[in-house]
Amino acid sequence: MTAPPAPGIVVVDKPGGMTSHDVVGRCRRLFGTRKVGHAGTLDPMATGVLVIGIERATKILGLLTATDKSYAATVRLGQSTSTEDAEGELLQSIPAGHVTDAAIEDAVAGLRGAIDQVPSSVSAIKVDGERAYKLAREGRSVELAARPVRISRFDVVAVRRTGDLVDVDVEVDCSSGTYVRALARDVGAALGVGGHLTALRRTRVGGFGLDVGRTLEQLADEPRLSLSLDEACLLAFPRRELSVEEAESATHGRALAPAGIDGTYAATAPSGDVVALLADDGAKTTSVVVIRPATL
Repeated sequence: MTAPPAPGIVVVDKPGGMTSHDVVGRCRRLFGTRKVGHAGTLDPMATGVLVIGIERATKILGLLTATDKSYAATVRLGQSTSTEDAEGELLQSIPAGHVTDAAIEDAVAGLRGAIDQVPSSVSAIKVDGERAYKLAREGRSVELAARPVRISRFDVVAVRRTGDLVDVDVEVDCSSGTYVRALARDVGAALGVGGHLTALRRTRVGGFGLDVGRTLEQLADEPRLSLSLDEACLLAFPRRELSVEEAESATHGRALAPAGIDGTYAATAPSGDVVALLADDGAKTTSVVVIRPATL
């Protein structure tokens, strides 16, 4: 029997035209295991960072989806679409050639910081038990409640003008749950000309960026991890060093004395190996994920 691959993270530079599930399927074949998952869906039209977990690393993916993310995107002013991106039906065209660079900067600035964002109607949010995107594509009306998000960076990089259309390249740092296509929609609405997303590239998920990203072609030539499970845990979470006795307890899921660290942290044995992800819970710790259980 073939030994399972080592657990860890692969940062895939996803190509356009593939679903995140497609990428998972490809990685299952390349790494020879069914134990593969991803941390945060990318739309088929989008490219860039898709964090893939292999084997036991799938256990930490849920924790990675809640981290901040960064994007490079292009917003087209002067056209609104049914999906708020280039794949949807054109709903309205309003000449945008008169919109000044200063007005664009003002509209973008108005969406920085803590805002309440109405998610895209073609999001995966459930409405009465059904996905919003399914309802929208069936032509049914979808009304989603605004959600609090944080846009820590929303910068205009370039403005290009072609007739009545204006393309605006932007860079965005935002909290999990932010819809960049909704930012495009809202910039266009603020300027009175409509807007939609024509390009989207995710450049970072938490500490995982394109600097360690690999294309599917590169992985086909050499299927290897971007980061081991230990490296991924220490990149994503603060570190707590344990004694031999504490490490033994942690491998059994037993509580330890608290560390005074906010949120989830990586607990390491004297060997440097990560044995568990822990979180303080009053006068003790709670095990978030046991990375190296005693039964391993």
